[in-house]
Amino acid sequence: MPITHPKYTAAAVQAAPAFLDVDASVAKAVRLIEEAADRGAKLIGFPEAWIPGYPWWIWLGPPAWGMQFVQRYFDNALSAGDEHFRRLEQAARKHRMEVVLGYSERDGGSLYLAQAFISAEGETRATRRKLRPTHAERTVFGDGDGSHFRVIDTPLGRLGGLLCWEHLQPLSRYAMYSMNEQVHVAGWPTFSLYNDFAYALGHELNLAASATYAAEGQCYVIAACGVVTQEMLDCMKAPCPPEFLRPGGGYARIFGPDGRPLGQPLPPDHEGLALAEIDLATISLAKAVADPVGHYARPDVVRLLINREPMQRVQAMPRALEPAPDRATPPDAMLPEG
Repeated sequence: MPITHPKYTAAAVQAAPAFLDVDASVAKAVRLIEEAADRGAKLIGFPEAWIPGYPWWIWLGPPAWGMQFVQRYFDNALSAGDEHFRRLEQAARKHRMEVVLGYSERDGGSLYLAQAFISAEGETRATRRKLRPTHAERTVFGDGDGSHFRVIDTPLGRLGGLLCWEHLQPLSRYAMYSMNEQVHVAGWPTFSLYNDFAYALGHELNLAASATYAAEGQCYVIAACGVVTQEMLDCMKAPCPPEFLRPGGGYARIFGPDGRPLGQPLPPDHEGLALAEIDLATISLAKAVADPVGHYARPDVVRLLINREPMQRVQAMPRALEPAPDRATPPDAMLPEG
């Protein structure tokens, strides 16, 4: 009998959140999930730190100025399993949608850049954290660890994700490819920061990174991208020239396993969904040419060493000594024979 491969529509979000407002951002996420379902999608991917928004102030002014946003940002971050997560899970179940959400995760007193994988049955399959926040992000967010390289079996294929410049980490990419990833959600914040003098932060390079990931890993890439609005800029009132961060910057795209862009892009200042058809049967064609973790690899020359163990900052100490032997037993009886 012929093998049937999943075929479906996927959606990449290109939108701004309700900045620094977790309730309104969750409500907007629910509306986008509903819109994606109405347009026939089965999978939706959200940008990096979409709830409650990316902390742009870390790039726009001195730390003392940015401290005014710290408590509000912390209070509006998500905690895995909280009431806001339940609302998102309910939306996924109602609309039979696989959801990959980019969010700021609150865990104890720390924040992490995270992604959640929510099933069409309304269950959070897994969460992951960005392995190493980029540059100024390290003033806000902590590190992930090797256990956060996640690729998950779903009815739509083996699904994984990375955030922003994790796509410029060659070893991280290779770790993901090695887990037979078929569909990848790339979460990007926006491409409107430092446009005039930082090419590496612009859309040309970073779209190329998403396309390269697709071609290099022979997988589909759902590249979701945030949008900066004038309302967000008015909220921050940054003490820097306006060209440092401009409205717009949305460049959501979907790429096929040969690296080609699929579907139609939205204008960079528009909010909405970039849609494309996914056909997992095409992956075998790309893999036949060059599979970097299979027949195209040379592990006798170069290979990746990875620690997949979770970081344990506090660990219970095991019992140091076993119970003392029964002193009624003669010492000679405890010696091996011969």
